Amino acid sequence: MAKGLETITPRVEFTEGAWNAVNVCLRVRSGEKVTLITDRETEEIGASIYQEILNASARCSVFVLDDYGARPHRTMPPEILRDLSSSQVSVYAAQGQPGELVTRMQMTAVVTEHRIRHAHMINVTPRIMMEGMRADFRAVDEISTRVYELARQAARIRARTPLGTDLHADLSPRLRWLKTSGIISPEKWGNLPGGEIFTSPAMVNGTFVVDGVVGDYLCARYGDLSGTPLELTVKEGRLQSARSKNTELEREFWDYCHTDSNSDRVGEFAIGTNIALRRVIGNILQDEKIPGVHIAFGHPYAEHTGADWKSGTHIDVVGTQFDIWIDERKIMEKGQFLL
Repeated sequence: MAKGLETITPRVEFTEGAWNAVNVCLRVRSGEKVTLITDRETEEIGASIYQEILNASARCSVFVLDDYGARPHRTMPPEILRDLSSSQVSVYAAQGQPGELVTRMQMTAVVTEHRIRHAHMINVTPRIMMEGMRADFRAVDEISTRVYELARQAARIRARTPLGTDLHADLSPRLRWLKTSGIISPEKWGNLPGGEIFTSPAMVNGTFVVDGVVGDYLCARYGDLSGTPLELTVKEGRLQSARSKNTELEREFWDYCHTDSNSDRVGEFAIGTNIALRRVIGNILQDEKIPGVHIAFGHPYAEHTGADWKSGTHIDVVGTQFDIWIDERKIMEKGQFLL
């Protein structure tokens, strides 16, 4: 079932990151069953992860998305979902395409239902394998835990940047915070590389200047936005305006955030905690973990946060050089934790 990955010689540059994913983040044990989902574009990374799974003496079912028809897919192939439901561990290491978010939501619904330790590596690249995936995730987990303990008791968080971000998030004790530090548990699947805490905010107001990246398939299209920042205005939790010198980005982002009735609603408020990261690389998977604030419009991960609404879209936006206050305590200055 490995569909050819066993014939690919893993690149030595990926070994450390793949070993980290399998042995530190997912803690794969001998005899466990793992479902690995990849695609042709990402198969060298998939092969590295596959080899480390075998080295851990685990069983591995491999699925290459391109083998199931032309992409983008409208639904996740049922064969993959069936196999996933009987696994203890899973990895999604593939490139996203327009319209495929729904397929990944189908996948994570199975992951959540069966309490699978799942590593989500959407749009993973060789650079991420050689940078973010080489982080000391135990140290990332330590700082993540400290920030999480402060945030989950807070009523408000304020974030500012030199470019003009001034954002206020009101929090509710009814809405849970999640920690996805890279150490993945059955309670919550996590992106790799890891390093964030997040919740669904009760209310958000202010300005957010996106000089990092935007998410989903728009990330691959526009990359690093430091030269053409996207300025967003949020009022009572809804996107009010989006402005950029790049008018195509402005239009596409606005249209994405008006796909359904809640696509323009702030569903996620997050603090990046991967202290190994220093600069934007133009890839949301890694860039959202840079120490600072990122928010997302759309799907609030209601199954984890306790939010009482939903959306069929989810798009993250990342800024840089944050000052952050949790209630009255300043925890970050110019992107550096003060804890």
